[in-house]
Amino acid sequence: MAHIVVVGAGIGGLPAAYELRHLLGRSHRITLISDKAEFTFIPSLPWVGLGLRSVAETQLNVGELVASRGIDWKLGNISHLDPYRQQLIFAGCAIDYDYIVLATGASLALDAVPGLGPEGGYTQSVCNPHHAELACEAWNKFLDRPGPLLVGAVPGASCMGPAYEFALLADWVLRKKGLRDRVPITFITPEPYAGHLGIGGMANSGKLVTELLAQKDIELIENAAITEITSHTVRLADNRRFAFNYAMFLPPFQGAKFLRDAPGLTNANGLVPILPTYQHPNFPSVYSLGVTVQLPPPETTPIPMGVPKTGQMTEAMGMAVAHNIARQLGEIKAPPVTPTLEAICMADFGDTGIIFIADPVLPDPKTGKRKRAIAKRGIWVSWIKTAFELYFMAKLRWGSAVPWFERVALRVLGLSLVKPLPNAPKISKFAS
Repeated sequence: MAHIVVVGAGIGGLPAAYELRHLLGRSHRITLISDKAEFTFIPSLPWVGLGLRSVAETQLNVGELVASRGIDWKLGNISHLDPYRQQLIFAGCAIDYDYIVLATGASLALDAVPGLGPEGGYTQSVCNPHHAELACEAWNKFLDRPGPLLVGAVPGASCMGPAYEFALLADWVLRKKGLRDRVPITFITPEPYAGHLGIGGMANSGKLVTELLAQKDIELIENAAITEITSHTVRLADNRRFAFNYAMFLPPFQGAKFLRDAPGLTNANGLVPILPTYQHPNFPSVYSLGVTVQLPPPETTPIPMGVPKTGQMTEAMGMAVAHNIARQLGEIKAPPVTPTLEAICMADFGDTGIIFIADPVLPDPKTGKRKRAIAKRGIWVSWIKTAFELYFMAKLRWGSAVPWFERVALRVLGLSLVKPLPNAPKISKFAS
């Protein structure tokens, strides 16, 4: 019997635990550990930050979801991980594992810029549910005393979609409330150009985003490095200063502290290196997925940026990890797989939206090209994002990671979550 521990119950960890339970016989034990009692649909948090949705509407209780599904559930913090001994320390007790899946999600590097963040700083964030609630509280106060609004990201940030969503949703909300003429909005981004998204080569995304910001009378500051934030001012590396009454800036992501503290496990930012199977190159018992994975940027930008890891990418990583562990345990006879890393980002702007598709997010290393790079605008994007949130929450209630009809729908769209690895080495069956 093998013991597989999944750390993190978010968009990656919870579906990965479901898929492992689906693929593995009941003789194998699966333990799900998270420091949060609720699953949160993170893509909905810009709505929460602007008072368009409550946090409760984006959450499900993890304990209730897994109670009858043959998955052990532990709520609390991991204080130490020893990949050499294949052991972690949880609530003061040692837990041994045969395989561990690291799906911890984003830990925010709020010390990247002085004054960044809602706790100990002067800006808001919508990267986790607590911060989204704080952002909403600050937003409601801001509506009573409107003034300059700054939105964007600091150097090292990765997924830019929520920043664009927040700026354009804020514009939409303020217009509905009759306050837009009292709120100048400025978007400050480390991207070389708006719509670059940290990956470049995204068809007409630059034109679409730039035109939309201009139509909404949002000032755009590109290729900008924020170096300091005070109570009402943001300073850039070129010494330009921007005043604000409200500011929301995305921070860089890093690995959780217990990962950063584990010798030889991560890079300097706490991100986990991976093989194509999403195993650690030095610790075969360690798999990782989602934000915590180290991916090389497809191109170097003047101001450093991270590689975005969208929900679909994270799901695909989880499916690949579950498949490859089941293969190692001899439960399935199939070649190992790797995630396709086809990235879909749906950004809702209230009265319109933009869908970005990068297939794959990392271009072919030989040609520098993607199979597809699409950016489309329309109100239908907002409808699709809302529908997808409802669907994703429903399938977690069903206890299914990727139902058969979702796989069929992806094939119809010419998309897939995983693909076989060519010339993969044979891996012997786990010895219990």
